[in-house]
Amino acid sequence: MTAGVILDRASRFVFGDDEQCECLGYTLSMRPLRPFALEVFLGRWEFTARYHLCASDMQSMTLSELLAMADPADRAAWDQLYLGYTETWGAPSLRETIASTYDTVSAEQVLTFVGAQEGIFAAMHALLGPDDHAITVIPNYQSVESVPLSLCETTGIALDPQRNWELDLDQVRDAIRPNTRMVCINFPHNPTGKVISRQTLDALIAMCRERGIYLFSDEVYRLLERRPEMTLPQVADVYEKGLSLGVMSKAYGLPGLRMGWIASKDVTLLQRMERVKHYTSICSPAPSELLTQIALKAGEQILARNRALIERNLPVLERFFREHARLFEWSTPDGGSIGFPRYVGSEGVEAFAADLVENAGVLLLPGSVYRSDLGETPNDRFRIGYRRANMAEGVAAMGSYLSRKRSSRTVAV
Repeated sequence: MTAGVILDRASRFVFGDDEQCECLGYTLSMRPLRPFALEVFLGRWEFTARYHLCASDMQSMTLSELLAMADPADRAAWDQLYLGYTETWGAPSLRETIASTYDTVSAEQVLTFVGAQEGIFAAMHALLGPDDHAITVIPNYQSVESVPLSLCETTGIALDPQRNWELDLDQVRDAIRPNTRMVCINFPHNPTGKVISRQTLDALIAMCRERGIYLFSDEVYRLLERRPEMTLPQVADVYEKGLSLGVMSKAYGLPGLRMGWIASKDVTLLQRMERVKHYTSICSPAPSELLTQIALKAGEQILARNRALIERNLPVLERFFREHARLFEWSTPDGGSIGFPRYVGSEGVEAFAADLVENAGVLLLPGSVYRSDLGETPNDRFRIGYRRANMAEGVAAMGSYLSRKRSSRTVAV
C-alpha cells in the first residue's frame, strides 16, 4: 500500500494510486486524481511564453514595494523575524488580520493554508467520504472537481453560456440527494468572470440550510467586481455551514507568498481540516505569514492599484475584440481578472492557441484545460487575463499575428 490514509470523519486524508486502501478496519474505494491539466499546460508554457495573456493573478510587486506599506510595528517584526516553525493554524496576529476582512468572523474561525490549493484539498478530505455526495459548478478550477471525485460521487452543474453563465438553481435542487454533504461554488467565476446575484446566493444558502448541506465558496477573485454593488457577501459571514476560501494570489496579486485560508463558523470542521494539514504543509513559512499580514493591512491600497490596472487594460481588450469580431465572441466579465471568449475561426481554438504561442509568443488557455468528467464544457473558448502591466503589448502582438495570417490568407473567418 503506497497511500497514507486517515479514515475517521475527524480527519480523512487520501493521496495515492491504490485501488483500495485499508486502515483502522475501514476500506475506502479510491478514484485516482487525474493529472491537473492547468498545471501541466502552464508548466510547459508559463515561463517561456513572452506574453502570459491567460494568467489569472494580478500584476505582482517587489518585496521592497510591499515592505514600504508596512506599519512601524510590522516592519520592526520583519527585521527581527525568527525563522522557526510556525503554528499550524497560522500566526494569531495573521488570523486576526484575516478575520478583520470579514463582517462576522473571528480569528478562531480562520485556518491558514499554503495557497488556496491546500485549503481545497483539506476541506474536501475533512468533509467527504465514500458514502457522501458532492455538487460543484462546471467548468471549474479542476481540484474542486477532481478531489471530490476521488472521495465520493460528485455531480456537475454546468453554467449556461446562453444565459450569461447563470447558475440554474433548479438544476442544483434536482441534483441534491439525501446524502449530499457539500455544494461548491466560485464567484467571480474561473474562467468566465460570472458573478451571480445576491438573490441567487441567498436562495442557494436557503436550499443548503434546509438540508444541512455545507456550502464551499471559492472567493479568491472577490473584490475585483466591475461595480461595487455586484460584490457578494462572503459565505462564512452569512451561513453557519459556509466555508469561504481566500488567497493572496488573485485579487491581491501576491502569489509568491503562497498564503491562503478558509473561514468558517464551524470550528469543529476547521479542526478536522487542521488534522489533514498535518499531512501536507504542517505550517506556513514565517516570512509569508508576516508579509501577508502587511499586505492585508494595506489591502485597500493594493486593491485600488489593481482595480486601476484592470480599468486601464479592459478597454484595450474590448477594443481588440470589436476589431476582430469575425473571429471572437466576447462579453465583458462581471468580475475577477479573466474572461472566457469564444473563438469561431475554422481551425478551432486548440490549433489557434498552439500556433499563436509558437509564432507570436502569446499564451492563451484553450478550453480543453477546463474539460470536466462531470458534464460537457465548451471546447471552442479560451481563457484570457487582463491584469498584467504588459497586457497591451500582448494584445498588440496577437493583433499583429492575426494581420500576418490574414495577409497570407491562412486564417478562415
